[in-house]
Amino acid sequence: MDLEDQLKKLFPEHTPEETPEESPSNIWLQDDPILCKYEKRKGKPITILEGYTGATEDFKLLAKELKTKLSVGGSFKDDKIIIQGDFGDQIMTLLKEKGFAVKRVGG
Repeated sequence: MDLEDQLKKLFPEHTPEETPEESPSNIWLQDDPILCKYEKRKGKPITILEGYTGATEDFKLLAKELKTKLSVGGSFKDDKIIIQGDFGDQIMTLLKEKGFAVKRVGG
């Protein structure tokens, strides 16, 4: 007998509530656009996101989600997300789907 069965015996009239899954969509959305830049460092292309004014932890979650969805490497330094490769268009569409305002700078 598992824990759920034991709880059902103790509280027969209780109906369990659905627990909402934790998703990165709880990230704070800002009014100002996030800036998306394209640069080359040591001959290799990178995409830089900056200008997020929310909590640092939320921006780190966003960085992790972007890297996972794009299947690329990257890092989070000095309140900037650095993604390896030229993924400006894909990143902009992903952020727009999440509800962020995004602005391309340079390149």
